[in-house]
Amino acid sequence: MSDLNARDQELNDMILQGKILEAFDEFYADDIVMEEDGKTREGFDANREYEEQFVNSLEAFHDAEIRSRAVDEENNVTLSEWYNDMTLEGVGRVQQEQVSVRTWNEDGKITNEKFYKLG
Repeated sequence: MSDLNARDQELNDMILQGKILEAFDEFYADDIVMEEDGKTREGFDANREYEEQFVNSLEAFHDAEIRSRAVDEENNVTLSEWYNDMTLEGVGRVQQEQVSVRTWNEDGKITNEKFYKLG
């Protein structure tokens, strides 16, 4: 894979710019498996639908930042520690800290992403 660090940074930058769905289309593999809150979603279509629902539920995005990152080139894994402050429809304002662990394939696409909540 060419420059895992650059691919991961490009993805994170797109998310920070609010280009969540565009980033998903660009960086996630057809066989993506995403894990969050003890639930697993498999396949591009199921995960794309989930991301669309998330984006559509955003009333306001107040702040987001990446607090730390790590890249394991040998195992094609990246980690990003995120802080998000947003208002979600029907939920209200939420401040969230989480770590995203991504496994990438040789084509530069994410095949697995797991989220760990902090705090």
